[in-house]
Amino acid sequence: MEREKNSGLDVAEQAKKPARSGVQSVERAFALLDLIADAGGRATLSELSERADLPMPTIHRLLRTLVGLGCARQMEDRGYALGPALMRLGDLAGRQLGDIVRPHLRSLVHDLGETANIAVLDGDMMVYAAQVPSQHSMRMFTEVGRRVHPSATGVGKAILPSLGHERISQIVHSSGMPELTPKTITNYEDLLDELDRVRERGYAIDEEEQELGVRCFAVNVPDAPTPMAVSVSGPKSRLDDEFATRAIPLLHESALHISAELNRTE
Repeated sequence: MEREKNSGLDVAEQAKKPARSGVQSVERAFALLDLIADAGGRATLSELSERADLPMPTIHRLLRTLVGLGCARQMEDRGYALGPALMRLGDLAGRQLGDIVRPHLRSLVHDLGETANIAVLDGDMMVYAAQVPSQHSMRMFTEVGRRVHPSATGVGKAILPSLGHERISQIVHSSGMPELTPKTITNYEDLLDELDRVRERGYAIDEEEQELGVRCFAVNVPDAPTPMAVSVSGPKSRLDDEFATRAIPLLHESALHISAELNRTE
């Protein structure tokens, strides 16, 4: 089966596009920050120049401004990393994301009775950004703020197919594919085959790959400002095929509602 080479708008294309409304330099500055984030939090000037496809003087000017604002910092090797000023913004944005998605997670828990989660891609790892736990005494032990490998989780395998092939390779080879349980996928080609299946059926499954006894169903949030997935998780004994039949449509519905709220402009 032919691998998907690219899907969605590449960050470099965002850097080249003129701003639809507002200031083009602001759009390009954020595109550079996205490129640094995509590279795992730090990138060389040559990497930024190659991927942004902007004139070098423009890149230098934007980076000087970002460094001056504390949004980027220059390393001793003259590479660039994300700056400390973004930490406060990221913390506040994370809290606001939780406020937006929590009602939808509560609805999933009410309808399905299992723990509902939102996770986002942070560099080369998935981070659980919000959660509403089930009322069962036996439930999964993932908590908000936990970082997990994209290749070993439902949320990670849900978002990876929405990315270009080069970006998938970069993420997986940077984060690694450790054997967390005997059921974890540890071979890259096997993972690509699994991602093909995710594309075909429209959702991902974690079959005890992150934690033995725990199953997870996850769906990508389309058009999210950052790669993001919504999931329900719980003991495999309760998350059977009948559960999946009920859960998948509700997950897709929640993903669409979350996407609409995140992209609301008024």
